[in-house]
Amino acid sequence: MARDTPAGDLRLAHLTKTFGAFTAVDDLSLTIAQGSFFALLGASGCGKTTTLRMIAGLEQPTSGQVLLGDRDIARLRPYKRPVNTVFQSYALFPHLDIFENVAFGLRRRGIRKVDEEVRRMLSLVQLDGYERRRPAQLSGGQQQRVALARALINHPQLLLLDEPLGALDLKLRRQMQIELKRIQSEVGITFLHVTHDQEEAMWMADTVAVMNAGRIEQLGAPTDIYEYPATPFVANFLGQSNLIEAEVTGQDGDDLLLTGHGSRFATPRDRARAHAGGVWLGVRPEKLHLVTEVGAVPAGRNAVSGVLTDICYAGVSTEFLLRTSWGQELSVFTANSDPDAGLVPGTQVTAHWHPRHSFVLPRGGENETPSGDREPERIEAAT
Repeated sequence: MARDTPAGDLRLAHLTKTFGAFTAVDDLSLTIAQGSFFALLGASGCGKTTTLRMIAGLEQPTSGQVLLGDRDIARLRPYKRPVNTVFQSYALFPHLDIFENVAFGLRRRGIRKVDEEVRRMLSLVQLDGYERRRPAQLSGGQQQRVALARALINHPQLLLLDEPLGALDLKLRRQMQIELKRIQSEVGITFLHVTHDQEEAMWMADTVAVMNAGRIEQLGAPTDIYEYPATPFVANFLGQSNLIEAEVTGQDGDDLLLTGHGSRFATPRDRARAHAGGVWLGVRPEKLHLVTEVGAVPAGRNAVSGVLTDICYAGVSTEFLLRTSWGQELSVFTANSDPDAGLVPGTQVTAHWHPRHSFVLPRGGENETPSGDREPERIEAAT
């Protein structure tokens, strides 16, 4: 679609931003491949929006480079960068109709014949026939599509999406996720999507970078990060994990052997990021299966027994909370194919799982918790 050939990958080289004594972005280096859909995921205050603003030119880096291909654009004014941004607030002009909102960027550049290009953009975002309506006459999702069309009509080499779906209700947000994926695939422009919504990042992006305290904790395909998190923080920020304190005791063939709270566990060695000493043994809640008789646990499974303390029905699934003998509460998700399982709070149960569904993370200092509240490791990441 773009008239100008994209300049290449976006590279952030040792990008740092400080505000007084506070470091918002800390020596960040990563590469975002040309034509990819990339998500920068993190909680409020992690530095993701500051990173986006430095790429857009709305903040000046304290140090480091923002390179698009071989060109450092870190010191260029925003309007001189081949970059456009779509904000959560839409930022449409209420006094202009939809046609003129989309045409704004072309007219500002002195282009007079805009009709064909504007109609093509409106068709791309499936708003044919809405040209003469005002923004107030459109739904939130339609307004977000107008904002997207207004950005894409400038043929940017990079499109920045700053929490673009945050103001939409759940159903509309799902629809727009599908639309954004379709549009990105069709136009082939690099999309950098900043969000705090884990499911949104996994649903849309080819590559996800999980950010914490100004640094990248882990970067990779959504499946890889979810199935094999690198740190306790990632394990519990991207989805939910049960982390059990354990010690590595040895090896049996390709399996690592562990003990924790009087129980023995195993996990494939290639699923472990630490092979000695104190570790976290992790397993996702949906990988667990509940039985009421210890003898019903299949051979070769990892298992933990306890008492159900709470049950939460959530439509497609049910969450069971299991309190272990050492006082830790584990989560178990089960699909609601058999909603009348006869389990109630107070039931003695055993949760079991296949060793290959485990992962092992190094256990840090005394202040580290299973929720992953710790200082992240410095990682220089590249897609």
